[in-house]
Amino acid sequence: MNNPVFSQRRFSTLADAAMAARLADDKTLLSVIAQLVLVLAGSALLALSAQISVPFYPVPVTGQTLVVLMIGMAYGSRLGAATLLAYLVEGGMGLPVFANGGAGWAYLAGPTGGYLIGFLVAAFILGFLAERGMGRGPISTALAMLVGTAIIYVFGVTHLSGFIGFEKSIAAGLLPFLYGDALKLIVAAGLMPLAWRAVRALAPKGGSEG
Repeated sequence: MNNPVFSQRRFSTLADAAMAARLADDKTLLSVIAQLVLVLAGSALLALSAQISVPFYPVPVTGQTLVVLMIGMAYGSRLGAATLLAYLVEGGMGLPVFANGGAGWAYLAGPTGGYLIGFLVAAFILGFLAERGMGRGPISTALAMLVGTAIIYVFGVTHLSGFIGFEKSIAAGLLPFLYGDALKLIVAAGLMPLAWRAVRALAPKGGSEG
């Protein structure tokens, strides 16, 4: 009943499992193309989530944190980091992919730049945790999300404090977002196990382990 492909530890992330389900034994060109598509799709989703925001100074409220952490957990460390790096480069080169249509290298150096760098680091760390088995159940997903959220705030608040001071950066760049982050954590804790279940359901019934 269980596909033997999915019993292998090499499929340590959701992206690996999804590609295995669709590409079977192919491990070369189609796999590379699939990874490129995932990077582009992930960066596009990040850009879209950045535009769904509530203007708030100095840090706008967006749904990006959830998307960043889900990408890290689903893609793994290297692919997740590559996706976030692609997103940052797109924005730095002038595409209006940051919150409220922001763009340019100067934006990355501005008050919210630390959060954006934190996104990259958090995606890598969460991917690392996912590759070691976290993110398959609600509790491990919630714990990993908590780690990722903390990383984002360490980078974001530290950088922001250079503009408005440490106390104000806590008041304006951390406290207003805690309730929303708790909700995002709950959403992710429900979505990741469901996503794993869905990918397993899509797996071909036979297949070799290659």
